[in-house]
Amino acid sequence: MEKATLANINVSITGETGTGKELVAKAIHYNSNRKDKPFMAVNMAAIPGELLESELFGHVKGGFTGAVLDRKGAFEAARGGTLFLDEIGEISPALQVKLLRVLQERSIERVGGRVEIPVDTRVLAATNMDLQLAMKDGRFREDLYYRLNTVTITAPPLRERGGDIVMLGKSLLQRYTEKKKKKI
Repeated sequence: MEKATLANINVSITGETGTGKELVAKAIHYNSNRKDKPFMAVNMAAIPGELLESELFGHVKGGFTGAVLDRKGAFEAARGGTLFLDEIGEISPALQVKLLRVLQERSIERVGGRVEIPVDTRVLAATNMDLQLAMKDGRFREDLYYRLNTVTITAPPLRERGGDIVMLGKSLLQRYTEKKKKKI
């Protein structure tokens, strides 16, 4: 993880649901030279496909029905900082192509726009999906996989981190006692 924190590279974070992949991403960001810039998280599976492109790249007024204002997307909002793309394996093949282009060119075009906007945004991507299997099945682009996967960090499940259980218990107990103003 130290290599991922110190280097300005894209990182793939894998692990089962609930293993703390976003916490790993935040730890990388807040221990990096980008810590004073924004950390943005986008759950790719929670946003309908037709809205995800606008969420990531922004849009211009009139770019589609309902686009009444120019709007920055997550790449612009995270400029200089880190963009955490959660559940990366869930995006459509068309969006995979656009994301690959952003990672290669380091610029975006807002939906409906024609102007290239440079972005200096570090990408951390997470998934609980086996992306190598998804590549074999043709559901995930191999070139995108390698762009995102400069370094891979695996977040092991809690059942494999027995020593963390006591630490988590103490943290939750402390949080509870502060919230309820109780002394235990």
